[in-house]
Amino acid sequence: MRAVILAGGYGSRISEESGTRPKPMVEIGGKPILWHIMKLYSSHGINDFIICCGYKGEVIKEYFANYFLYNSDVTFDMSNNSMVVHKNHTEPWKVTLVHTGQNTMTGGRLKRVREYVGDETFCMTYGDGLSDVDIDAVIAYHRLQGTLATLTAVQQPGRFGAFNLGAEDTKVNHFQEKPNGDDMPWINGGFFVLEPGVFDFIQDDDSVWERESMENLTKRGELSAYRHNGFWQPMDTLRDRMVLEEMWQSGNAPWYHKIMSNAAVRY
Repeated sequence: MRAVILAGGYGSRISEESGTRPKPMVEIGGKPILWHIMKLYSSHGINDFIICCGYKGEVIKEYFANYFLYNSDVTFDMSNNSMVVHKNHTEPWKVTLVHTGQNTMTGGRLKRVREYVGDETFCMTYGDGLSDVDIDAVIAYHRLQGTLATLTAVQQPGRFGAFNLGAEDTKVNHFQEKPNGDDMPWINGGFFVLEPGVFDFIQDDDSVWERESMENLTKRGELSAYRHNGFWQPMDTLRDRMVLEEMWQSGNAPWYHKIMSNAAVRY
């Protein structure tokens, strides 16, 4: 199975980091967040990736062009213009990097990699969110539902106090400090499982996957939701990046613990 990762956006809300590189290349623990996402899929046996590049896509291409070299022990024989690889520490990944346009929307980016996806079920997610979601469980759930698309539904704990305020109200009638659990709405956490039929719900480069495509899939009864109650954290802002970095530095990175436990079971 293949995994498509959307990695072409500007990342304007984290411009402190994305000014010189695309957001998926912002590092957590010395590795791009894109690497962490790929490691999660790889721990579930998915090693064939299609990366939808756009803004500063050359940075992503250069990273993978040099990945083998940077992660191997090598000897360079300058006199014979040769290189000998002694130890290879790289992952068994096949990575297809596709330039999907500078200003293309999310649906349009997915549409542009249609020829690389093929005619089989595939995974898709965003290049800026980490989770300990069980990818195998999402795939199994998707197959049971029989729909064209399945998203991973998550609940993100509230950061601020919440209350209802009608259009004409001047007083707060209910207030809750940092709601969580059953009080929080389910939101789209990415980590989709999709059938090739979803491409019929994408018009062109201006199509936004989260709007017309998912809305039309919903109207047709073709969008299922897998509820994930574990860890999920986007990296939308510099604050988000700092939260993830602190987790990594403290040794309490839930997504990486999941990767390591899966790797131990699989290998």
